[in-house]
Amino acid sequence: MPPPSPRLWTPKPGLKRLRRSLTRARPETLAALAEDEIARLRAFWPAFARREQMPPPGRWRVWAFVGGRGAGKTRAGAEWVHGVVHARDGFGPKAGRIALVGETIDQVREVMVEGVSGLRACGFPAERPRFEPSRRRLIWPNGAVAHGFSSEDPEALRGPQFDAAWADETGKWVQAEATWDMLSFSLRLGEHPRVMVTTTPRATPLMRRLLADPDTVVTRSATSANAANLAPGVVRALLARYGGTRLGRQELDGELIDDREGALFSREAIEAARVAAAPALKRIVVAVDPPASHRRGADACGIVAAGIDGEGAVFVLADDSVQGFKPHEWANRAASLYRRLSADALVVEVNQGGDMVAAVIGEVAPDVPVTSVRAVRSKHLRAEPVAALYAQGRVKHAGTFPGLEDELADFGPDGLSSGRSPDRLDALVWAVTHLALKPKAEARVRGL
Repeated sequence: MPPPSPRLWTPKPGLKRLRRSLTRARPETLAALAEDEIARLRAFWPAFARREQMPPPGRWRVWAFVGGRGAGKTRAGAEWVHGVVHARDGFGPKAGRIALVGETIDQVREVMVEGVSGLRACGFPAERPRFEPSRRRLIWPNGAVAHGFSSEDPEALRGPQFDAAWADETGKWVQAEATWDMLSFSLRLGEHPRVMVTTTPRATPLMRRLLADPDTVVTRSATSANAANLAPGVVRALLARYGGTRLGRQELDGELIDDREGALFSREAIEAARVAAAPALKRIVVAVDPPASHRRGADACGIVAAGIDGEGAVFVLADDSVQGFKPHEWANRAASLYRRLSADALVVEVNQGGDMVAAVIGEVAPDVPVTSVRAVRSKHLRAEPVAALYAQGRVKHAGTFPGLEDELADFGPDGLSSGRSPDRLDALVWAVTHLALKPKAEARVRGL
């Protein structure tokens, strides 16, 4: 039986004993092995694969292995093809006709077939296929055949039929929808046709649909999980430069980062104005959007800090929002952030709890001055002026705040697409409003 929805599969531990014995094997024991024995041992994929690189159980139709750059997606795809060609245990029904579909035909050859982790480099040496470039096909010693196709030419998939397919870098496909449609029609052989998708996700219509489809089992892997097989220090350097950014979350963590249509805030605007650190600031505030309850599943307590410089630019400094905290716990957290940043004010929305909110903070942090604010307009109306400052580049994020940025990019006229309260966003709006959008005193002329 297939795993229940949502079908994000976490493989069970397997082959622990074999892996442990290989790890603990003495050098002289391994040195005593013949070359062909060493070659076969290295080719035994289940002994070295990470758990997420092994096929999920059940009668799935689509397995999407979604990961960051260098996460081992290509190797997993190539080994899966070898597994179904030779009907290995745990890989599913035997397949004799396979489609290999990439962004371009050159990518099929250079990555999927002849790449360092491709089909010609994986599997047991005696079982590897020969490649016929002129016919764009691979032929295994047991008679199985794989044909290469490009997302630039989906019509080439009209006519052939297969019992398995490997679709690589689907997030980059040129004619993505047409190629997937033609591939789906061609998977009509065997007892249970299947397709494995290996890709770094991009927010394309096809990727959104595939990952949301109940017939798709999804496994995920970050680049860091495969650091042992990459150049020394490269993961650390990439994380230092891109960690937490939209690009880093997509290309290193393998997350599908999407902007909601009609969202009030733009990820592009956030990324364009991001800075590594804030300059000297004139004022700093910590804003709190308290939850109505601290029970499990209740709204989060939004706690966001921001400051403003002499030129009127606002810098978001921290997002310490929490969920499930009791009033004295989140009050302590907000007060700690206030002290850590040497802030000038603690701005607290009092719609939920009224005077009780200020009283709780007064009990746990009597030294912290509280500025109470009350919402009289909708969240969307309060957020619009702040979104305008973002669009003008006048609000900058000093660092990365994935949880907050996800709420900003998902906030539309009807709130968040999940239906939950945008607590981080609310706290941000109060902070920016207090710093840059407070009503200014009107100049008046007295009549005599």
